[in-house]
Amino acid sequence: MTSKSKAQLAPLPRTEILAYWVLSLGSHLYSFYQLHRFSKEHEAGLERGFQLEKGLVKGFKRDLSDFEWSFWTEWAKKSLLWTLIGHGVISRLTSIFNPKLRVPALTIYGLLAASSVLGIKGVSVLLVHVGLSFSLAQLQKPALSWCCNLLLLSTLHIHPLQEIQRGWYKTEEEYYLLVFSVAVCGLRLISFSLEHCWSPADGGGAVQLGWLFSYTFYHPFFYNGPIISYRDYTEQMQRPAEECDGDTSGVIYLVLRSGRIILWWCLAEYMIHVMYMHSIQSNETYLEILPPWALGGLALALVQFFFVKYLVLFGFPSMLASMDQLVPPKLPGCVSIMYSFTGMWRHFDAGLYRWLIRYIYVPLGGSRHGLLYQMLSTGLAFGFVCLWHGGHDYLRYWALMNWAGVVVENTLKSVFASSYIHSIVELNVSPAMERRCIALLSAFSTAMLILSNLVFLGGIHVGRIFWKRVFIQGWSTIALPMLAFLYCFAQIGLEWTSRPP
Repeated sequence: MTSKSKAQLAPLPRTEILAYWVLSLGSHLYSFYQLHRFSKEHEAGLERGFQLEKGLVKGFKRDLSDFEWSFWTEWAKKSLLWTLIGHGVISRLTSIFNPKLRVPALTIYGLLAASSVLGIKGVSVLLVHVGLSFSLAQLQKPALSWCCNLLLLSTLHIHPLQEIQRGWYKTEEEYYLLVFSVAVCGLRLISFSLEHCWSPADGGGAVQLGWLFSYTFYHPFFYNGPIISYRDYTEQMQRPAEECDGDTSGVIYLVLRSGRIILWWCLAEYMIHVMYMHSIQSNETYLEILPPWALGGLALALVQFFFVKYLVLFGFPSMLASMDQLVPPKLPGCVSIMYSFTGMWRHFDAGLYRWLIRYIYVPLGGSRHGLLYQMLSTGLAFGFVCLWHGGHDYLRYWALMNWAGVVVENTLKSVFASSYIHSIVELNVSPAMERRCIALLSAFSTAMLILSNLVFLGGIHVGRIFWKRVFIQGWSTIALPMLAFLYCFAQIGLEWTSRPP
């Protein structure tokens, strides 16, 4: 929030930091406990109206209302987990016996694995997209490539085409897998097209097309990401093996990373067994009668589950990518220590963040041409994210809130970085008090960040009810205590990011 780097933040007394830790952890645990109590008290009603099934542990129900978790868990059991393991086996065997065949073998395997799930017709859709994008990229006109790829992405929202594609599959879940594949493929095609327009690769068209197929059908990242750029993918996959095998590879790495992913999966399952947050958020009546502490627990549980879910969804593909000599984006950072909109975007989905910076924000001017260009570049980046996620009403509100949050934070950063304001602060405010002021401003930013995430995760009705109950009806009884706890969260976040363990 200021020009002062995180590493320069003044240290606070250990007892003060300890108090922030105790209050932060205590508020999390107590609010989760209150949400757990509310879930159990209304379990019968939730079971009648929502998707509660028999839990994996005797005596507990399991909340299936989170679409993403249920969707990917079922697909993992059906086929995806096994095809990912198959990818790892083929990668390892080719690396040992014939490294030159590793990339072609993985490309063919990825294409066959996609065909086994999406079918020939589904893969044909992707091949058409690849062919059109590749052909127009040869003209080296970035604007034309953008128009082409945006039109290809827009086909996901053409109703007659949706009905035709639904007819290819027996279940709605199979159709949604095609939708996710096309959406993620769209990001990869934009990356290839712009990289080719800016700096055409050496080699003929056949070689470039081969690398595009490899990049598009790379199996660990095919369905859900994370996202890496075409340039990074090709450079890293072409590195000699001796440059990449020194640090963490082999059986020990595989066991340790797999163990972490299993622990994250267990934590996610534990959360939906003891707190029915997704079913509760779907019913306005329950949202209205939630006690204040349980209401806070619901907000924290929703964002924390989203964090843990993506540790699992990105964790296994990233592990396989690391074994393939790729450097995947960092896994999501803990949302409880994120205290700004910019930090959330930078550290939650690092791959998507870098993609937006490289292909939208910087080409449009970014921060190099003043505040107006920065606002425009940021707004168009959020507009694209909204469109890419589906462009629904709640996504527009979410994108607008995030854009406003980032703009306000950058404006305040510029104000405090000015020599006039900076000199006043240095003369009149001690370094420790300056840090406390940063945390206080961050508490307000975090409150709006949580609200925007609730709109994204639950819809407009969830954000509206939280706004009404916390900031209108409960401005003195709920909002002020909440800001006090968010101040503690912000202090922990500042401590964590300035002095990482």
